[in-house]
Amino acid sequence: MTTIKNTATSVEFDDNNLLGTLYGEHNLHLARIEQLLDVKLAGRGNIVSIEGQTEACDMARSVLVGLYNKIESGETVTLADVEGAVRLSAVLDNPVKGHKSKSQNSNPQAVGGADNVIRTRKASIRPRSVNQAKYMTALRDQEMVFGLGPAGTGKTFLAVAMAVSFLLEGKVDRIILSRPAVEAGEKLGFLPGDMKEKVDPYLRPLYDALDQMISTDQTEKRMERGEIEVAPLAFMRGRTLSNAFVILDEAQNTTPMQMKMFLTRFGENCHMVICGDPSQIDLEDGSVSGLHDALNTLDHIRDIAFVQFDSEDVVRHQLVAKIVDAYDQKEKRTS
Repeated sequence: MTTIKNTATSVEFDDNNLLGTLYGEHNLHLARIEQLLDVKLAGRGNIVSIEGQTEACDMARSVLVGLYNKIESGETVTLADVEGAVRLSAVLDNPVKGHKSKSQNSNPQAVGGADNVIRTRKASIRPRSVNQAKYMTALRDQEMVFGLGPAGTGKTFLAVAMAVSFLLEGKVDRIILSRPAVEAGEKLGFLPGDMKEKVDPYLRPLYDALDQMISTDQTEKRMERGEIEVAPLAFMRGRTLSNAFVILDEAQNTTPMQMKMFLTRFGENCHMVICGDPSQIDLEDGSVSGLHDALNTLDHIRDIAFVQFDSEDVVRHQLVAKIVDAYDQKEKRTS
């Protein structure tokens, strides 16, 4: 029987004033790292001692240094950031264990490095999982990207963040955000108000994502100037989209004809992102999802990046990941 011996190491930081933020309220961040990596952490002065298996100690040290550097540069650190740093460290310290993806850049060291960050007026956004890192690289480098997977993995949020970054840097002239107006159990006609008031609830998640990147006031001003447009998918027909960053959200609720119509709007200097969860289709029974059809039709085209997320990439509450797994297991049993 092989006995695994624990090792001890430590990491020293320059500024004691930053350690309160690093440790978290009531040492919550340290406790989460201990829980996820099965190590013991203890802070004394400006030194944090680490005890556990060698690989886990190395990962913990990498996580602590990365978070400290983030705080030192003026960024905030939340519990979600801590969990994301642990996810990434598992791959960066051992690339063999990395996830597979159809994204063009599958090197964890390249996509998970310190330079892989989206900067907007209100936030600097870093990946919290290896697939998020690959997705961010694909968004930056590829003209057309499919982001596929369950809710809470950051597909739409990161796409909107990259779109805002492109707009602020002058790489595109406008952002166009779209969704199919498909009911999820409710009937559109029963909602009060005119057409805009009926459709706006379906587009609310896109407005919410924008508000986290730039101020509400800036969003409204840019919408008035035509630099940001949020519209139902039906409004895309007949247009050619040039010098734009275009995002289609909830793409699983398109029909094949709608998806073809949207994809063929592609114009000069266009960046197009299609986000969807193939497991949450709200179309009528028997209807073919345009997202499924597009994946089967386009998967051989090398100039299109496909990034697949799973429950391990869920960055909402950890309970969401468990719920996603439970439904996936149920679907496998019934099929």
